[in-house]
Amino acid sequence: MKLLIATRNRGKGRELRALLGDLSFDMVTLEGLAIGDVEESGVTFEENARLKALSYSADAGELTLADDSGLEVEALGGEPGVRSARYAGEGASDSQRVSYLLSRLEDIPWERRAARFRCVIAVATPAGQVEFSYGECRGFITLEPRGTGGFGYDPVFYLPEYGLTVAELPPEVKNRVSHRARAAAGVREALGRLDVL
Repeated sequence: MKLLIATRNRGKGRELRALLGDLSFDMVTLEGLAIGDVEESGVTFEENARLKALSYSADAGELTLADDSGLEVEALGGEPGVRSARYAGEGASDSQRVSYLLSRLEDIPWERRAARFRCVIAVATPAGQVEFSYGECRGFITLEPRGTGGFGYDPVFYLPEYGLTVAELPPEVKNRVSHRARAAAGVREALGRLDVL
């Protein structure tokens, strides 16, 4: 049975495949499929994950997993939130988004740089059923990028318990502690509730 992972982001696709590798599905991404993009018009991660999962599932006729995730910084009132990928403007690169975030935090002291990564995964059937799984990872935003692993805001998201940014973590550690890893851990239960396992 196929499971469509509704992303064109190669880093996210690779990460989700690794996290869900124990499931007995043929996992494919949107890459190479002639399916248009879904506008993320929701105001919450849950709304956007649901929109994407239901729309792509209906278009592809396949069981579909979609996530919406992002960074929430306490000193910025929860920004960038659902706009994490578009925070520095449409089409901005990861490094441009990181630079923009750091510029917004320029005069903010370390103790006020608390942040969390959040992830909501929605799994939808072509019949329109949908179930959710949630994950969160707490840390701080560094003063400058560190590390070359991961993607997105990983180089500036510091985990005190490891003394490293997410971009400095070995992939096997990131795949245990990240917000996406924690949400992915609940996907088996979501699939069970949809009665597709």
